[in-house]
Amino acid sequence: MPEHLLDHVRPYLSRDPEERIAYIRAPRWIGHQVARDAHRRLAELLPRPPSLRTQGLMLLGPYANGKTMIAERFAVEHLRTASKQKVWIVQTREGAGLGHFYASILQAMRAPIGERNVGRKAEQVDHLLASLKPKVLIFDEFHNALRGRARDIEAIFAFLRRIGRQYDIAPVLIGEVAVYDFVNATSEMASRFDLLSVPRWHYDEDYLTLLDSLESALPLARISDLSDERLARTIFSLSEGLIGEIVTIVTKAAIAAIRSGAERITKACIDELHYISISHRRNSALRESLL
Repeated sequence: MPEHLLDHVRPYLSRDPEERIAYIRAPRWIGHQVARDAHRRLAELLPRPPSLRTQGLMLLGPYANGKTMIAERFAVEHLRTASKQKVWIVQTREGAGLGHFYASILQAMRAPIGERNVGRKAEQVDHLLASLKPKVLIFDEFHNALRGRARDIEAIFAFLRRIGRQYDIAPVLIGEVAVYDFVNATSEMASRFDLLSVPRWHYDEDYLTLLDSLESALPLARISDLSDERLARTIFSLSEGLIGEIVTIVTKAAIAAIRSGAERITKACIDELHYISISHRRNSALRESLL
C-alpha cells in the first residue's frame, strides 16, 4: 500500500491514467500557515459589531502566490454555512475610472450594466448595497483601479470610506504592492486597513513541508521525495518562491510521470519539462523563435 499518499488519494491509483491526470489538474486548497492566518482574519470580519468606521484588510503579495484562492475559499465556505450571502468578491476591471470600478461591483452582484452614466451606476450600486446588505466586499486585483486620474482614485477611496459608514461594509483589497503604497499615502486611509502579507516562499522547513503535502495529494504509485535537497532546490529555483508556480511545476511533472509510466517525479522528469521561470520568459529562446 502506498503509505506516502493521503487516504482519500490512494483509491485514485486504480483509476485509468486520464482520470488520475484530471484529478491532478483540479484546483486544490493548500492550507499553509499564511493561508490559514489570512482565512482566520477574513472570517473575523463577519461577526464583528456594527460600526460607522469599519476596519478593512489588504491582502497583498506578488502575482501567482495564492491570494485569490484564499479569498475564494473564504467566500465559498461562507456560502456553504450562511443562510444569506454576506461576502461578495468583486473582480476589479481593467481600465481607469469610476465607471469601470462601479461596473465591476455591478457585475459581481449579477446586476444589469446598461447605464453608461457614472452617476446612474453609482445610484445602482447604492441600491444594491442597501438591499443585499453585504458585510464584506472583496476587491480582487484592486491595483487595476489605481491606474486612472488622481481624482478618480480619490473618489474610489472615498467610496470605500463611505460604504463602511453608510452600509457597515468592511472592504478587503487584494493586489500587488502598489495597493499598499496608495493606501498608505495618507494617514487617514492607512488607519482604515490592516495588512495581510502573502510573501514569496523562502527555502526553509515550511517550503519543504509544502512539498511533502503536495506529494501526498498526487496519485503516483512511487515515492518522489520532493523535499529531497536536490529536487527541492530545482523546484524552488524554477518557481522563484511563488506558490502558484510551485504547484504548476509539480503538477506538470506528475502528469509526465503518469504518462511515461515512471510513477514518480525525478529531477530528470522536471528537467524534461524545459520549464522557464516567470522572470526569464521575456528573454527566453522560445520567445525569440516567435520573432
